[in-house]
Amino acid sequence: MAKVESNLLTDIQLRKWIRVGTPVAKSDGGGLTFTFSAGGAATWVLRFRHGGRRQEVTIGRYPDTTLAAARLSAAKKRVALNDGVNPADEVRKTKAHRDWTIRELIVDYRQLVLSDLAESTQCSYERNLKRIENGMGAMSVQTVGPSDVIAQIERVSSGWVELFTLWCVLRAIFKHAAGKKIVFASPCAGINLEAVIGKRPEVRQRLMLTVEEISKLMNAEMKAENSLAVQILLATGTRSSELFTALRANVLVDEARWHIPKSKTGPAIDIPLVADVIGWFKLLFELAGNSAYVLPARIRARNNRFNGDAHLSKDSIRQAIDFWIEQHKPEIRRFTPHDLRSTMKSHMRKLGVTRDISEMCLNHTLPGVEGIYDQYNYYEERRAAYELWTQFIVACGKHAHQDKGRIADAGCLST
Repeated sequence: MAKVESNLLTDIQLRKWIRVGTPVAKSDGGGLTFTFSAGGAATWVLRFRHGGRRQEVTIGRYPDTTLAAARLSAAKKRVALNDGVNPADEVRKTKAHRDWTIRELIVDYRQLVLSDLAESTQCSYERNLKRIENGMGAMSVQTVGPSDVIAQIERVSSGWVELFTLWCVLRAIFKHAAGKKIVFASPCAGINLEAVIGKRPEVRQRLMLTVEEISKLMNAEMKAENSLAVQILLATGTRSSELFTALRANVLVDEARWHIPKSKTGPAIDIPLVADVIGWFKLLFELAGNSAYVLPARIRARNNRFNGDAHLSKDSIRQAIDFWIEQHKPEIRRFTPHDLRSTMKSHMRKLGVTRDISEMCLNHTLPGVEGIYDQYNYYEERRAAYELWTQFIVACGKHAHQDKGRIADAGCLST
């Protein structure tokens, strides 16, 4: 067998060919070839025969892969070839099991998993995926350990529920990575979340605003759209999500009703609208301009993300309430939009509205057998309850600056 010449090239030659810029393909012997393309890429290629076919694999780019390193790599592959191992198969396996970055993993998770989840889940997960991208995006998935996961959680300054959601998202993306065999086990395994963020706080008890507090609220120094939104929530007992996502087409002022579609929080329901509430909605329509939403987004970037029209973000009403309390310091306890539901429920009972009707005003299902067989929606009874309740809060607002005796005369204080 004739001896195969090798080590035919020198670094001086390689640098000269690159400097000239003319495409070349020069052999170093033993199948190792230096190529320089018209696009300016200098590459090492190993050409060989396996299974009766001519094949080739790329070893690396020059000068990142030096002449000496290319020769050493080619020699190892030739030895493997003698043992029956196809170097091209090994390269394909390496590519199939390439290392992923966290950012690449998140892109893949969005496409294959997130898009199939409920819209509300997508929203909360997306918020935390962006946090993970900012904190760990450039890291290799295979190198992430439990300490990195804990560090990501501890970087976020938020409440317990939001941190728990972040934890759920971290577990979800690494479960996805394990399913794709990018990692063999999730780095979240074995982490005791309670040791990181503590025990879940006790569920906050809902509060009922007093007559005096309702008076303050009905005259709150807020932006018009915020004040109107809070008054509508107080008058209707609806959830803030049902208002900030409401479409104008579903608020039928001519029919004096607001249709709320079915959601994960409750079945579809029609809310009877009394005159004052209709007036508040009409004012919101004027402020909303051409938006399809009752409460459109106020940030241009949010509208741009949703093809030019989007509803108000989920925390805006709560933040408006907090800002009012912090800046104006009214004599009122800190409350959330959801507390307005418990306020309506409690005061309705004091005003003589029956328990079942007040529950239905909150879109709560009646318990037990009655809830299954009683399909009557009590629309007119609910309308009467809303009329009584709205008169109550409007009277509180009108008499906010008068003494308690005159408020009592107006029927605003109940015993």
